[in-house]
Amino acid sequence: MADTRPKLLIIEDDPGLQRQLRWAYDGYQLFIAGDRAEALEILRAEEPPVVTLDLGLPPDPDGVSEGMAALAQILAERPATKVIVASGHGDRASARRVIGEGAWDFYQKPVDIDSLGHIVARAFHVHALEEENRRLAQAVPEDGRVLGRMITAAPEMLKVARMIERVANANVTVMLLGASGTGKELLARGLHEASARASGAFVAINCAAIPETLLESELFGHEKGAFTGAVKTTPGKIEQAEGGTLFLDEVGDIPLPLQVKLLRFLQERVIERIGGRKAIAVDTRIVCATHQNLEEMIAEGRFREDLYYRLAEIVVRIPTLAERSGDAVLLARHFVSRYAHDLNPQVKGLAADALAAIDAWAWPGNVRELENRVKRAIILADAKLVCAADLDLNLDAEAEEGVINLRSAREQADQQAIRRAMARSDGNISSAARMLGVSRPTLYDLIKSYNLQG
Repeated sequence: MADTRPKLLIIEDDPGLQRQLRWAYDGYQLFIAGDRAEALEILRAEEPPVVTLDLGLPPDPDGVSEGMAALAQILAERPATKVIVASGHGDRASARRVIGEGAWDFYQKPVDIDSLGHIVARAFHVHALEEENRRLAQAVPEDGRVLGRMITAAPEMLKVARMIERVANANVTVMLLGASGTGKELLARGLHEASARASGAFVAINCAAIPETLLESELFGHEKGAFTGAVKTTPGKIEQAEGGTLFLDEVGDIPLPLQVKLLRFLQERVIERIGGRKAIAVDTRIVCATHQNLEEMIAEGRFREDLYYRLAEIVVRIPTLAERSGDAVLLARHFVSRYAHDLNPQVKGLAADALAAIDAWAWPGNVRELENRVKRAIILADAKLVCAADLDLNLDAEAEEGVINLRSAREQADQQAIRRAMARSDGNISSAARMLGVSRPTLYDLIKSYNLQG
């Protein structure tokens, strides 16, 4: 029967300490190495998620050079490995150095078995959580939809969606940070629909689109006769979202005097309408978004720090479309199927050169720019397939920087190319393999190797 215990690699040259550690960790599948070469051989063969490493390895048992070299090689070959480093008593400089080089934790000799046991157990727990996150990031529904509405197959966006799902039922305010056109309102609506408040109202307001003089009335409402033209009592957006969610888009544009009133609501969960004297209790969840740098605005005195911390209990950073490999093609296909029937019924899809152009463009305006470009192309298309010329993209202006590390560059390029080919071929392995210039078995192996199964 296969040994299913977690694999732990101990790199230690002292035979006595080896025996002590072997006895202490009988709950793990242990592998023990006395030098760097033996350790790397075990690492490649067994792929242990956690490693304990003594810096004083031969041929430099009194120094740290060999241990540091082992650390660098382990992390270069398997970056997700949790390496726990040991060194002599009081060696703080080495501790700071190994943490800076990527070690997960550090402990000092002489070894306290119980303390080290807690560190090792925590390392296995964190590694398991990270593996689960990576697995979930690849679990893409067949139609590419997450949160019911968001269309994506990119790990970067799936990670955001999983985070939204996790915080949906927590009673906290959520701040969505991202450039214009990245889908902040769509994510806010998805959060609302995934929460226990889904049966309540989802109310959205763009704080930048409403004049300062009217914004207070829009948010908090007013009593009859509160000002000229106030002919009846009108509840504000906060009250309208009672039992549901209020989405404050471009929250950075709220003027300072109104920030004070919003802060009071977040602290006390009561409001007063303009012209009113009665405190009204309101059960409304706040989700906000902005493309501005609120920390800079706080430093400049344009945004209250106390309000920021009330609004940003959970912060979710949304990637740009350029950072979402393969999503531009996936979304473009969706927009064609959504708009072609009304705008130009003869259009049935996207030509190969259009797919290549969409894939190569950086999309500075994100999903909103892509949607507008596709709609325009559908209207202008003369054939059944939208071509690159219909999109009118100036590809000569595009420039792209690569990563420096060759291994990372190759792996990143492989994964992006595979995701793009799978998106262009609608998930057809044979078509994607032809597009990539490899055999079907090779593509299967690459998909399995990079864990790109969808």
